[in-house]
Amino acid sequence: MPDPLRQRAFVGAPAAASVARTFPTTGATGTASPMTVESFHARRRFVDTESGQIAYVEQGDGPVALFIHGVPLNAFHWRHVIAAMQDIRRCVALDLMGLGYSRISPTQDVSFDAQAKMIRQFIDAMGFDKVDLIANDSGGGIAQIFAARNPERLRTLTLTNCDTHDNWPPAAIGPSIEAARQGILLDRYVALIDDAAERTTRLSRAWADSRVLTDEVYRVYIDPLRATNESRNNFHRYWIAFDNAQTLAIEPLLRQLKVPTLVVWALDDIFFEVKWAYWLQRTIPGVARVVEVPGARLFFPEDRPQALAEPLRSFLASRGA
Repeated sequence: MPDPLRQRAFVGAPAAASVARTFPTTGATGTASPMTVESFHARRRFVDTESGQIAYVEQGDGPVALFIHGVPLNAFHWRHVIAAMQDIRRCVALDLMGLGYSRISPTQDVSFDAQAKMIRQFIDAMGFDKVDLIANDSGGGIAQIFAARNPERLRTLTLTNCDTHDNWPPAAIGPSIEAARQGILLDRYVALIDDAAERTTRLSRAWADSRVLTDEVYRVYIDPLRATNESRNNFHRYWIAFDNAQTLAIEPLLRQLKVPTLVVWALDDIFFEVKWAYWLQRTIPGVARVVEVPGARLFFPEDRPQALAEPLRSFLASRGA
């Protein structure tokens, strides 16, 4: 949620035995090149679900790994991590409802609960049995709801900085939610198109190296949101639907979740403090490891992909296919 600014209070990590540190770098593990804007658009497909036509891209072979993005992003966010994983997984990244290129009705529920239901519909429509689920930001909150209610559909779960329990929405994004209610929030993002200097400055709150958001990349995220009045309204409805009652409700189920789980957390995130990585570790019995990523921020899978790809490859390899 990169629009507002929130101060982060550092919380010390627990005993070193439970922590593995990964130092962020640019680039990623593996030999495949990440999708370009052109190849991303060429790869896009849609699958019909009860919730709408859900856009997705895929790359690679093997057991399915499903990637869930945050706001205001879409599946393109995962291109570098997918390139690093495509030799061991069939990597599938979808666009959430109200974001990206998915097509939904103007009355379709876009709450986290509804998004989790859509993921189940997507998996069924694609004919997947079990998946390795990887998620970031609001996608991580949605992934927790899906995992809590559908553990039998997961081989593994990987959570990065995300909405958790009662930590969202942060008080600082109140003005953004109000702007969404007024129908003007998207204008803030549109104003940054073709203004690289201002974009780099303002979005550095969510990316440690916001230069990754070139004009071309940024348009991949913003253009579908402003394409029609309907897509604009759906984007605003996504924000208005924020309510942590949805994640509070699944706490009892999370405490029973034994699916092997990896938590990878950027330490310079001003939205989601590292203490939430350890809340997940204490709450989910299946958590095998917490990896801290110094010098990284909320959307580090895009500008520090190796910091996720390396522990993820090791984690999946240790669990087999």
